[in-house]
Amino acid sequence: MTNQTRADLMLLVVTIFWGASYMLTKLALDVLEPFNLAALRFLIAFAVSALVFRKNIMKSDIKTIKYSLILAVILVGMFISMAFGLKYTTASNAGFLISLAVIIIPILSYAFLKQKIEKGVLIGVCIAPVGIALLTLNTQLRVSGGDLLCILCAFLSAVHVVAMGVFTRKVDSIALGILQLGFAGVFSILFSLFTETVKLPNTTVSWGATLALSILCTAFGYIVQATAQKYTSASHTGLILSLEPVFSAILGFAFLGEVLPLRGYIGAAILLLSVLIAETGFKKKDAKETEINI
Repeated sequence: MTNQTRADLMLLVVTIFWGASYMLTKLALDVLEPFNLAALRFLIAFAVSALVFRKNIMKSDIKTIKYSLILAVILVGMFISMAFGLKYTTASNAGFLISLAVIIIPILSYAFLKQKIEKGVLIGVCIAPVGIALLTLNTQLRVSGGDLLCILCAFLSAVHVVAMGVFTRKVDSIALGILQLGFAGVFSILFSLFTETVKLPNTTVSWGATLALSILCTAFGYIVQATAQKYTSASHTGLILSLEPVFSAILGFAFLGEVLPLRGYIGAAILLLSVLIAETGFKKKDAKETEINI
C-alpha cells in the first residue's frame, strides 16, 4: 500500500467522524453554550492526545508553538461559527455549506502558494452559488443567519487546511496537531468565562456527544489530518473531505429526523456536484515514499 493510499484512507475515516460532528454538536448545544462546548472539546482532546504523544510535545520548538497558535486562532473561529450557525440551521444544511471549503481551498492555494487553478475548479465555483441558493434561501428569498455563519466556517476551514499543508512540512506534524488543540482550548475557555456560564454536561446524551466530539472528531481527527497532509496536497485533501456533507445528511436524517424540502435536496446535490467537479479537476501530486507512522 502506497503512502498516498494510506493518507487517503486515514482522511476518509476522519471525514466520517467530521460528518458526524454536526449532529453531535447540535446534541451537545442542547445543554452547553458554544464557547463552553468548544473549550471542553479542545481541552479534553488536548489532554488525551498529549498523554499519548507526550514525547512529541516535549520536543516542540518555538516554530512549532508559533504555527500552533496561528492554527488555534483559526480553529476557534471555525468551531464557534459552526456552533452558533447550528443554533439557527439544520445539521444537514451546515454539512453541505461547510463543504464549500473544498472549492475555496484551491483558490487560496493559487492566491498564496501560486498553485495553478484547473478548469474544473472554475466550473465548480460557477455552479456552487446555484446549489447554495436552493439549499439556503427560504420562501422570502432570505438566507438565515445560521447559514451565513456556516459559510464563514467554510472559509476558515479552507484557510486551516491550506495553512496546515504548509506548516506540516516544516515542523513535527503530531506536535503541531496536538498543540493547536491546547491553545484553542485556552482561548475558548477565556471567551466562555467572560460571556457564558461555564458548566459540565449534565445528561448522558450531552456527555456522550461531548466526549465523541473531543476524542474522535478532534483529538483523532486533527492529529490524523496533520499527519496525512504531509503526503498529499491541500486540494486532494479537499476531495476526500467533500464526502463530509454526505455523512452529515445521512446521520442528520437517521438520528435527528432532519428532512430537507425538495429544492433543498436539489440544491445539496448541485452543491456536492460542484465540489466534486472542482476537485477532480486537480491532478494528484506524487506521494512521498516515506512510511506514515502514527
